[in-house]
Amino acid sequence: MIEKSTAQFLTEHPGMKYIFFGGKGGVGKTVMAGAAALWFAEQGKKTLLASTNPVHSLSSMLGQDVFGRHSPVQGTTNLFAYEIDTKDTIEKSKKEIREKIEWFLKFADIKTKADEFVESATMNPAFEESAMFENMIDLMFEDKYDVYVFDTAPTANARRLLGMSDVYSMWVNKMVQSREEAMSLKDLLSYSKKKQQKDPLMDYLLNLRTRMGNAKELLCDDEKTSFFFVTLPEALPIAVIKRFINWFEEFGIPVGGVIVNMLIDKSSVGPDAPAFVKNRVAMQDDYMDEIWRTFSDVRAIVPLFDTEVQSVAMLKRTADSLFSAPATTG
Repeated sequence: MIEKSTAQFLTEHPGMKYIFFGGKGGVGKTVMAGAAALWFAEQGKKTLLASTNPVHSLSSMLGQDVFGRHSPVQGTTNLFAYEIDTKDTIEKSKKEIREKIEWFLKFADIKTKADEFVESATMNPAFEESAMFENMIDLMFEDKYDVYVFDTAPTANARRLLGMSDVYSMWVNKMVQSREEAMSLKDLLSYSKKKQQKDPLMDYLLNLRTRMGNAKELLCDDEKTSFFFVTLPEALPIAVIKRFINWFEEFGIPVGGVIVNMLIDKSSVGPDAPAFVKNRVAMQDDYMDEIWRTFSDVRAIVPLFDTEVQSVAMLKRTADSLFSAPATTG
């Protein structure tokens, strides 16, 4: 049975500020994130619902365009939504990289153009995730809202995104060491007695290291941050959580719990229901048994509704289930 509901969990963590929803594609992460954001907004907290998924769904769910800008959500108060413009983020990152490389080449007195270095850096498969991570932590550091709710990409992508602070930190530490060695050698070989110039590259690296340290501190703060896994009572979504939940815990990202979505209400299935529906209910029963056995922190059971969740009204219905008192037994 549910020992601690979503509402009870959040009541015990009154400082919770950064909420992430993730899971296998198609399990309802966007809907759960939207319902949670609406719930926080209705508690009087200025809330931002943001999508870090390159394939955005917020605009379709809300019935309004929220792409590329913070938009007040129609039909409620205190709630804003934002689909991060990955193309804009990438172009800004390319521009920043170009400026930093040109700056370094000039400082190091290297007579070559920055273009090939920029191309090499931005063709890396992780570049888009890196740019998205930068945008995400910019939002967190700006601190303009009481609560931030993130609709993430499918779990493997979310794992890489949230793990970027470690990747950055390892890279920066190596770069700082290399830069210190290079500057030391330059001083040894220099005939000039001039006072050493300020090193803009080293300043950048040290600032980036501090920034990544602050990002990881926020992501790993169990009083401010929680990652909720969303699943269906089906084999593949359950397997995805089993595979990745330990990584999140080992990395230090606090796991808030598991949300089960789209459970068929057995009381609505009469004796004359089609065999397909009865078989589906039996299948869900089997997987619910597995969920109860496997996860000790199930926070909510959200039913399969009779209509799609594509409005604030339907998000309200979802939030009522997501934050209801525990009443489901296993």
